[in-house]
Amino acid sequence: MDHILLSVEECYRADQLAAAAGTATIDLMEAAGAGIAREVKHRWQKQLVAILCGPGNNGGDGFVVARLLTDAGWPVRVALLGDRKNLKGDAAINAKRWSGPVETLSNNVLDDCSLVIDGLFGAGLTRPIEGTARHVIDAINERSIDCIAIDVPSGVHGDTGDVLGVAPTCQMTVTFFRPKSGLSLLPGRLLAGDVKVIDIGIPRDVLATIKPQTLCNHPNLWVKSMPWPTLTDHKYTRGHAVISGGREMTGAARLSAQGARRVGAGLVTICSSPETFPIYATGEPGVIVKTIRNDEDFGEFLNDQRRNAILVGPGAGVSDETRTRVQTALKVKKATVLDADALTVFEGNANALFDAIQSPTVLTPHEGEFKRLFPSIKGGKLERAREAARLSGAIVLLKGGDTVVASPDVSAMITDHVSASLATAGSGDVLAGMILGLIAQGMEPFLAACAASWMHGDAGLRFGLGLLAEDIPELLPSILSDLHQSSCK
Repeated sequence: MDHILLSVEECYRADQLAAAAGTATIDLMEAAGAGIAREVKHRWQKQLVAILCGPGNNGGDGFVVARLLTDAGWPVRVALLGDRKNLKGDAAINAKRWSGPVETLSNNVLDDCSLVIDGLFGAGLTRPIEGTARHVIDAINERSIDCIAIDVPSGVHGDTGDVLGVAPTCQMTVTFFRPKSGLSLLPGRLLAGDVKVIDIGIPRDVLATIKPQTLCNHPNLWVKSMPWPTLTDHKYTRGHAVISGGREMTGAARLSAQGARRVGAGLVTICSSPETFPIYATGEPGVIVKTIRNDEDFGEFLNDQRRNAILVGPGAGVSDETRTRVQTALKVKKATVLDADALTVFEGNANALFDAIQSPTVLTPHEGEFKRLFPSIKGGKLERAREAARLSGAIVLLKGGDTVVASPDVSAMITDHVSASLATAGSGDVLAGMILGLIAQGMEPFLAACAASWMHGDAGLRFGLGLLAEDIPELLPSILSDLHQSSCK
């Protein structure tokens, strides 16, 4: 799989390009309905199914499903939102092909049904669902009826994953050609259930014309670029990562150091003030600790060419010192990761940060830090991360249960390989350190951010409940080993 995610507009273009290449749209609809019926028969036993058809092509798909399930001996009830005579195009053709009764959409159609196929609205919905459709979707959720969505759950925006008024909680979503980004973003991902992507006959080569820029994060996309060690390596060829150690929360930089070391950085140095040196020095013995009395000392330390990647922010505190440390780090024009307080400290003066970015830089905000640094950027998460990357000139990793990594060239990956167990103090510090460690070894920063995000999520999934931030680095050896084996195949 190529792991491509499409926008709603790109999906429309794919349909148009397929039609222009000679594939009849009515054949695409027939293939879509056949694929849905096949998935339903594979997962569920025969039972009374309510098929809810909307006024557009999703409704047309629904009529195809109704016909094919009936032919397979399934009992079916079909309900339509709107008037049958108002259907157009392929939807109207398939409504005529359906010989059974068509009820007016209401809650009554759900009576005695233990399965629902949702074909009310498609991915291009732009306004909140209201009226009868809303009442029926509410009833599906209230009655906990198993639901299969056609393309996307009705009410879920195909691009953003946002819910427009209401949406059913589905056990499965059957989508076509390539999934929409809204099925990987929250809350859409939670409502979609298992996402099944089926081939309906759209030629793959239409992607060369569309040139999609969004991918669902997966090791296949970056594992060949991982900086695996060789027998000719030594600690300096594996990179020397530098972390600015904060005065307030010293555990943060130490967690970052563990993340950087576990992903393979050859050396990691924490730069600390004289007052905090004893705290850092009594930590892990493999971490170097360097006393830094002022920013001039920090700049001089960074000038050594072997020290090739810098992290500022974890546990730093919102202070003039943190702001100056960021500016000093950026002046040496080495790969830099800025996290936590290194972002918040530029609230109200973000341009001072953006103007200073002249080398590969990764910003790793959570939603609160993002709003402080980019208060004017609105919209869905993917759109916001892209605009922030363009505006700042940096790679932006916008954290969460649907982490987005965006590049200034608008390339983006969405990480849906995550665990709720990662919502714990220090987890983000480890992630920042992992990105730092990969960059120090020479991995391209965008791919380093994507790889670290996926491995971070994998650690959460492997450990499960009770995870502490300290556990994440300890899980990395087994994760790296599995990835290395897969890269050698």
